[in-house]
Amino acid sequence: MKEFTPVKAGKVREIYDNGDSLIMVATDRISAFDHILKNKIVGKGKILTQMSKFWFDYTKDIVPNDLISIDVKDMPEFFQTEEFEGRSTMCQKLEMLPIECIVRGYITGSGWASYQETGKVCGIELPEGLQESQQLPEPIFTPSTKAELGDHDENISYEQCIEVLEKEYPGKGEQYAKAIRDNTIALYKKCAEYAREHGIIIADTKFEFGLDKDGNVVIGDEMLTPDSSRFWPLEGYEAGKSQPSYDKQFVRDWLKANPDSDYNLPQDVIDKTIAKYEEAFEKLTGHKVQ
Repeated sequence: MKEFTPVKAGKVREIYDNGDSLIMVATDRISAFDHILKNKIVGKGKILTQMSKFWFDYTKDIVPNDLISIDVKDMPEFFQTEEFEGRSTMCQKLEMLPIECIVRGYITGSGWASYQETGKVCGIELPEGLQESQQLPEPIFTPSTKAELGDHDENISYEQCIEVLEKEYPGKGEQYAKAIRDNTIALYKKCAEYAREHGIIIADTKFEFGLDKDGNVVIGDEMLTPDSSRFWPLEGYEAGKSQPSYDKQFVRDWLKANPDSDYNLPQDVIDKTIAKYEEAFEKLTGHKVQ
């Protein structure tokens, strides 16, 4: 049996080269404030993998995705073990674009902080008098650069996004920037409407796009998971305050309140976190994680 070792390890995922495809394994690691925490959230990797598949299937009419299979039986024998079951994705190889595609439908987090200071988010002027957590008149595309592990992403304007892509792909910067912006907004609108019908507000999220071997823009990585999105319960939602969440904001809030924790979570926070991930998964997909 051929042995595999990761060719890249991120904060949460490990990537294996499978010749003409990649195998991406979602671990149970969790990160916050650009740190990988000491604890694992057991079961989280399966939720990330299976939730991404759900959304990839739901949105393939908008933009193609890199998904080939999440069934380990379709993968080399090395991955056909309990360790990899339910958390592994075989996907196309893409040339990933160097932009984090963030879309905000509500004003919260760093966007709220920026709005309070300047009335703008990533150079986009917003209406006066918005309240914290208020829905925006239209979703906005607020890209950022991709940082190396341990560094911070940098928010940039759409014009800067064009410049970054033009530097990487001369003559195609504007074309690619428009494609990822338009796809980001379209994906968000469709999925946010679906989620709201199932009791969840998607306040904001991020997507990542790459180019396939024919130069087409394709969505990859993960999609609309609690790690890459801000999920709020629709029940009890009220603008003018921060909202309870189904995502790792719960962990961030605990870490902020406990600055001496050294990124070590107590068991009750771990248990509540996975329970929130599971609840969001079940509300959105209609079934339990496999």
